[in-house]
Amino acid sequence: MKKLIAGLSASTLVLGLAACIAGDSGGSEANYVRVLGTEPQQGLIPGMTNENGGGRVVDMLFSGLVYYDADGKVHNEMAESIDLEGDRTYRVHLKPDLAFSDGSPVNAESFVDTWNFAVANEQLNESFFSSILGYEPGVDKLEGLKVIDDRTFSIELTQPESDFPTRLGYNAYFPLPPAALEDMDGFGETPVSNGPYKIVSWDHNRSLKIEPNPEYGGERVAQNEGLEYVFYSDTDAAYMDLLANNLDVLEAIPSASFGSYQQDLGTRSETKPAATYLEMSIHEETPHFSGEEGKIRRKAVSMAIDRPAIAETIFNGTRTPAREFTSPVLEGYDPNLPGSENLDFNPSEAQRLWQEADETYGAFAGEFPINYNVDGDNKDWADAVANNISNTLGIQAIGNPFPDFKSFRDAYRTERMDGAYRTAWLADYPSMGNFLGPNFTTGVASNDSKYANPEFDRLIVEANGAQDAAQAARLYNQAQELLLRDLPAIPLFYPNVVGGWSENVDNVEFSWKSLPVYYNITKQ
Repeated sequence: MKKLIAGLSASTLVLGLAACIAGDSGGSEANYVRVLGTEPQQGLIPGMTNENGGGRVVDMLFSGLVYYDADGKVHNEMAESIDLEGDRTYRVHLKPDLAFSDGSPVNAESFVDTWNFAVANEQLNESFFSSILGYEPGVDKLEGLKVIDDRTFSIELTQPESDFPTRLGYNAYFPLPPAALEDMDGFGETPVSNGPYKIVSWDHNRSLKIEPNPEYGGERVAQNEGLEYVFYSDTDAAYMDLLANNLDVLEAIPSASFGSYQQDLGTRSETKPAATYLEMSIHEETPHFSGEEGKIRRKAVSMAIDRPAIAETIFNGTRTPAREFTSPVLEGYDPNLPGSENLDFNPSEAQRLWQEADETYGAFAGEFPINYNVDGDNKDWADAVANNISNTLGIQAIGNPFPDFKSFRDAYRTERMDGAYRTAWLADYPSMGNFLGPNFTTGVASNDSKYANPEFDRLIVEANGAQDAAQAARLYNQAQELLLRDLPAIPLFYPNVVGGWSENVDNVEFSWKSLPVYYNITKQ
């Protein structure tokens, strides 16, 4: 999934806003746990959500056949059982008496109809159904989906894929009620949910509130009265609110506070690795960055970046320099793949490559922006990366801020954004394939650089169909060798979770994918 400082005046404004929200309970409102949020890019529709602002809310409103616990282990949720019949067909049996928050039933048709709708209407996440027999973008019905009875349906794949059940906890596979399929846009504003929470209100660009769903039939039972996602334009302001106990949980302590947060918070903080990574994408059609010229220049840009120095001086050791395109917490990770040397700081080679490109294809002219959103902790590293590139390559690289994540994402999704732009990945399910296929397979929604390589696509299909995890990892890493050669995106860092919580809450834990385990948090 793709995820998230401004000046003092902006910080002060947001701090004041959050304080007003915190005090605006009216005496009858639930005792919400207040958590960090950003304005979702669009409606709260599982099949259309592939970004962090909406994803963290959708994951609490909806439930799939399985869910992932804090350590990334898979547990049944709506499914009572998922059994393999033959080598490529799964028989799913649902738990009894499941319902949406409006009381309507969650049944086999809820899943089959929602999945067919996602493909027929080419929702952003429709590529997650590409393994199912009969898949083609826009096809009305997937041949491999069959309703057997009210609580049972079958899923036939095009090839054996041993990790398919693991994927089913991702929001692309969440079910929707029939009313949603009749008016998806309207549904996205006030969704009817089947997860631990139901929506209460959405004050756009300010906050979003959810409360426990009494119809929920899974194991992630809410231990609090509800959550309020407060939308900040500046993580420094969010941290100040955390220290003032106006914000309860923050999983993204700003880099400016890395040297002091442990003293500030004492035992109310946690730092640990997570299944996420940070990169810069460069659109394949950007002038001077397409074709063979683009490969040379992207390699030069990558080698111009001193990742270890930035990780230490800006992130205080809470980021690890990236060595490939997945995450060190995943099985199969290899920091020494062929091509990983292209991520080393090598200024002399970077200069040689840039000069080669200038002489062969014509000199590069103009600025090279590093585009990023302000409402994430991006300014310091973006400026440092720009400084590295400028000093090494002799061009004018600059940090170029956008006011918020939504406007930034809308900009690079709707038109080509020149220069480099900050992208990142927060795992949907615990697999190397989740980092590679959704980001770099030809034509999929999260392929922000528009990379297209048939050999890479073939290796991903083979890896998905591997008989065991070791074989899959070998194939995924062969695919990564192509990425390390072509660098459609430039890996930068593996972020640790650096989070903290207020004096008002207990039982705070950050999950394998860096987010709070929201439903377990208790508030005094």
